[in-house]
Amino acid sequence: MWGLRSSSTLASIFLLLSVAMSFSASKQFKNETDRLALLEFKKQIYNDPLGVLNSWNLSQHHCQWEGVTCGTRHQRVIALTLRHKQLSGTISPHVGNLSFMRFIQLGENQFHGEIPQEFGRLFRLRVLNLSSNAIGGKIPANLSYCSELVTISLIENKLEGKIPIDQLSNLKKLKGIFFSINNLTGEIPSSIGNLSSLTSLSLALNNLEGNLPMEMGLLKRLSFFSAPANKLSGIIPASIFNSSAITVISVGGNSFHGSLPTNIGLTLPNLEALAVGGNNFYGNFPSSITNASGLEILDLPYNKFAGQVPANLGDLTNLQLLNLDTNLFGGNSTGDLDFIASLTNCSDLRILALGYNNFGGIIPRDFGKLPNLQGLRLNQNDLSGQIVSTLCNNTNLFFLDLSFNQFEGGNIFDNVLMSCQNLQYLDISQNNFTGIISPHFLQTHSSLIAMVLSENSFTGSLPPEVGKLVHLVNFSVSHNQFSGDIPISLADCSDLENLYMEANFFQGTIPPNLASWKSIQQLDLSSNNLTGPIPRELEKLHSLSHLNLSYNDIEGEIPNTGIFGNASQISLTGNKKLCGGIAELEFPPCPVIKGKNRGKLKVIILLSIVLPATLLVLGALLLYSLVHRKRERRMVAGFSSMPPRIDELLRISYHELHRATSGFSLENLIGSGNFGAVYKGRLEKHGNKLVAVKVLDLQKNGASKSFKAECKALRNIRHRNLVSIVSYCSSIDSKGDEFKALIYEFMENGNLDLWLHPSETTDQATSSRSLNLLQKLNIGIDVASALQYLHDHCEAEIVHCDLKPSNILLDNDLVAHVGDFGLARLLPKHINTSSEQRTSSTIAIKGSIGYAAPEYGMGLAPSTQGDVYSYGILLLEMITGRRPTDDIFVGDLDLHNYVDGALHERVPEIVDPLLFLEGDENRNMTPGGKNSNGGKEMECIISLLKIGLKCSARLPNGRMHMNEVVRKLHLIKDVFLGVRVHQENLEA
Repeated sequence: MWGLRSSSTLASIFLLLSVAMSFSASKQFKNETDRLALLEFKKQIYNDPLGVLNSWNLSQHHCQWEGVTCGTRHQRVIALTLRHKQLSGTISPHVGNLSFMRFIQLGENQFHGEIPQEFGRLFRLRVLNLSSNAIGGKIPANLSYCSELVTISLIENKLEGKIPIDQLSNLKKLKGIFFSINNLTGEIPSSIGNLSSLTSLSLALNNLEGNLPMEMGLLKRLSFFSAPANKLSGIIPASIFNSSAITVISVGGNSFHGSLPTNIGLTLPNLEALAVGGNNFYGNFPSSITNASGLEILDLPYNKFAGQVPANLGDLTNLQLLNLDTNLFGGNSTGDLDFIASLTNCSDLRILALGYNNFGGIIPRDFGKLPNLQGLRLNQNDLSGQIVSTLCNNTNLFFLDLSFNQFEGGNIFDNVLMSCQNLQYLDISQNNFTGIISPHFLQTHSSLIAMVLSENSFTGSLPPEVGKLVHLVNFSVSHNQFSGDIPISLADCSDLENLYMEANFFQGTIPPNLASWKSIQQLDLSSNNLTGPIPRELEKLHSLSHLNLSYNDIEGEIPNTGIFGNASQISLTGNKKLCGGIAELEFPPCPVIKGKNRGKLKVIILLSIVLPATLLVLGALLLYSLVHRKRERRMVAGFSSMPPRIDELLRISYHELHRATSGFSLENLIGSGNFGAVYKGRLEKHGNKLVAVKVLDLQKNGASKSFKAECKALRNIRHRNLVSIVSYCSSIDSKGDEFKALIYEFMENGNLDLWLHPSETTDQATSSRSLNLLQKLNIGIDVASALQYLHDHCEAEIVHCDLKPSNILLDNDLVAHVGDFGLARLLPKHINTSSEQRTSSTIAIKGSIGYAAPEYGMGLAPSTQGDVYSYGILLLEMITGRRPTDDIFVGDLDLHNYVDGALHERVPEIVDPLLFLEGDENRNMTPGGKNSNGGKEMECIISLLKIGLKCSARLPNGRMHMNEVVRKLHLIKDVFLGVRVHQENLEA
């Protein structure tokens, strides 16, 4: 009996041991699966500079490996945390075998490849963070199987395609979607309203388009919504503004329109940030916003908001940033800045940007009561008077821009700015300041990085203490009345990149020690009284890309290496004593004095002094005679054919313009624009000269500013491919109202738009017009030459900002002239536009839809690269015959992509059929691209399309410079004309 019981007990023990061994083996197998999956993950990592994965070896359990976390119960991997580890490689699909995984944190590395589809098997996954990598491909739709997901963060990668919201809407626990800074496209689908737990939605800097779905109003828990720098449009649904949970709305740099709800501060009481800059919003400032007492960021730049700013804005005591740049606020009146007094309650206010508006009056003294103010922009307004001494009571102020106003006063450096101890950026250009630069100011403000004083009336010398500004990068004192020598201490400013000293009275020689600069890129010393030779040491400035020494009294031989070997990068005109240099500069060769002729040296010297002096006297007498004769002819015959400076123009009365245009009759109406109308007129008192009269409608907001902008842009520019302004009128009309007009050369052949799209006009005289390939090529060169001049050869960089076919006029010979500078911006040449774009997040500009550069919609500054983009679109339009707003361009397809997709195999299909008309310069071509000369014309067309594509690249740094565009266009023309000559010889 005992034996039986003993045998039975033994059998039970064996059974229990067997079960335990089986369970242990199963557990061991599962752990082994995790370990193998991690080792496969490690295999895909090819760079581990910090040695993070060195612990991933067999000497210890994988739960002890760095970045690996296991659950205490089953010892299964539940988290993989390897953020900021500089890892490079792809993410192994074997991660999908870590079936207990809850947290994947791989952000801030250099992973590339795609997100493995196997992630969809991680049904316990709660957090997926792959942000700040280089991962491409599409977002896997099967992430919808990860039903426990709470947060998906894929910020700053290279993801593309549509957001799989329809699938992800099944994730009822999902609270955070962070997809910003990718290449995602398509619309935000209405199914997003099903994500009932969603609190944060971040979609910034993608290519999303379309309207915001009404269903977003169903997201009652949504507190954070960010979608700036996309292609979204329409009106923001009112339901979003009625969601009381909202704390952040950021939608800048899109194409939204409409007005902000008048009760926004009541319906969004918890609002902390409202950022809607760079859209098309209009209407008055929503005064109810002061009820959102927790508001910290109010960012409204680059819209069309108007009216006065509420006087009680200071009720927002938590306000840290107030940006109203580039709107229509104010009324050019003395009370426009009264709201500043209330802002003294905002002790945390750090950034105050009020530039590019209609604010008038003087600066209130209350600015001194903003103790934490760091940045202040008042530029491009109508402010006047003296700068209050309390302005720099704010010791934290490091950014101050007062440019383009009517401020005045002397010794501003000692009286006001001396107390701004932490200034890094100072721009007081385009005002009426006088006095000298205080040596003590320079000595005590070594933190300055940018100092822009151009276009004032400063006098005296440039103190040697300027060398104390060891961090200075941009320095401009151009267009003042400075005199004396260029201080050799400037060489101590070792970080200097851009130096502009033109149009002063500097004298003496150019210091050779300036060659010690390592970073200098732009150097302009033109229009001074400099003498002596060009220091050969300047040849060593390898970083220098632009050197202007023109209109001085420099003499001797021109160096021919370094920057002096590139004629497009230097300007030496107006120095009659220079010789030698590379042939492209077209200076006379330097005289060679050989040893055996030394006896004749005195004679040569005598002749070189006496003869020029004699010729100078004779020349002066001749010039005097010619000038007086020319003046007499001008008084009799009218205007000179050479476009004069704007400050030299004759002013024409309102009554004369009234007569010239037959009372501004409809018969003489040529066209209309945003700020007024253009009439054809004939000036009887000036030789019956035919002109175009642009009459400003001063009742429209922005018209007066457009007039000023155009006058500033056209003040000193002269170029055959720019529309010449021949006069202006600033007067009172017959009703006693203010009247402003600009008078231009009249262009018989109208604008380019009428020639590119003749079928769209009802005028029979123009509906049959067409341009052949050579004519379009010539027009492309004309426009490119005009932009090259504006960007590189003016006193300040001039950005047109609205280049499009309707703003390009054609004369009798079909020579193109760029016109309409109403949106133009003058950028002092101290600004490096590419770096400015990187650092400016709140500056943008309105151009025309389809032609405006995409970065303008992201709040970036006007730049020459923006004009290049517009030119690229224009060139593509001329060749294809399609507007960038053509109805065929929907979704991801735009004019750039349309051409890019056809460039290699289907070019004949996209080329404007009018280019293949018989009887013109392209008579041997057909829509199939075949011709009798081996397809050289088609090669020219392809070359033009490539230039257009390069110029219209999405990223500014990827675009061509206009110097290169002009050079390549001339090469294309040479090839084209060579083909024509060869063909004509064959036919003969």
